[in-house]
Amino acid sequence: MASQDWFDKDFYKVLGVEKDVSAADLKKTYRKLARQYHPDSNPGDVKAEAKFKEISEAYSVLNDPEQREEYDQIRAMGSGARFSAGGQGAGGGFEDVFSRFGQSRGGGSGPMPGGFDDFFSVFEQQGTGFGSGRFGQTSGGYRGFGGPQRGADVTARTTIDFVTAAKGETITLQGEDNKPFKVKIPAGVADGQKIRLRGRGRPSPDGGEAGDIVVTVAVRPHPVFAREGVNLRVTVPVTFTEAALGATIEVPTLGGEPVRLRVAPGTPSGRVLRVKGRGIQTTKATGDLLAEVQVAVPAHLDDAAREALERFHALEPKENPRADLMSKARS
Repeated sequence: MASQDWFDKDFYKVLGVEKDVSAADLKKTYRKLARQYHPDSNPGDVKAEAKFKEISEAYSVLNDPEQREEYDQIRAMGSGARFSAGGQGAGGGFEDVFSRFGQSRGGGSGPMPGGFDDFFSVFEQQGTGFGSGRFGQTSGGYRGFGGPQRGADVTARTTIDFVTAAKGETITLQGEDNKPFKVKIPAGVADGQKIRLRGRGRPSPDGGEAGDIVVTVAVRPHPVFAREGVNLRVTVPVTFTEAALGATIEVPTLGGEPVRLRVAPGTPSGRVLRVKGRGIQTTKATGDLLAEVQVAVPAHLDDAAREALERFHALEPKENPRADLMSKARS
């Protein structure tokens, strides 16, 4: 931060605190504002990022007792002053401010010995710059904006079964330090989805917010059901006669009692029957169960069954089911 900013910026106003704010209240206020304006919480919001930078600058100064004291002194003696060129009529300008600062440090009535170098060395000797001990340089923080650095995130992976992913459950995982921690799996979590545990990651190196634990969830396939968004799909075999003549069949549901569906006469293989509300349930939506009919062709026929089918073949309509397909292929 340039030295001019010490006169131009009211860090107490930026953080919305009084000048006599305690260190504990200052930290509490900063953390609240940092959570509100952090770029991770406001992706793509330029104004929020600028505000985060501003409050980080303010906190990095006021949180350091020595920097805060020097900031208060400079603000008190230089209120309303500006760094301007010297010369006649430039009262209260650049040289005047620095000479007053020298007087406040016991330098007598003359200007501070050594001029600019001694003024800036005050900050360097006391290590009151932004992180590196040099005046005007920023510390860590978000993108070098200053202020306490956020702790690092910790990543973890877990594999759960299909029903657990659909219904939700609280599971226990092993942390980096070999200590167990609990993770609430929300109902309807999808394969590859990430669950973020705020503030459960590594601590900040300088008193800022802790990082997060980011858990990536893998879901084992189910032997019967497949997931399509919030819908569940199941393939249901039916016999040739059930498909041709129509029938009422039972269809399984995930973790519940089967439901009965009506198969209309002449139902072709591949037709999908929908059961409302029997899919995946999340906080935002409830899916359906999609039952895809698949006509099962008998692999073995006895003589009586074969004769019956041959009689049917002689009586069935002489329509070629592939005629439309062939026509479209030639066009």
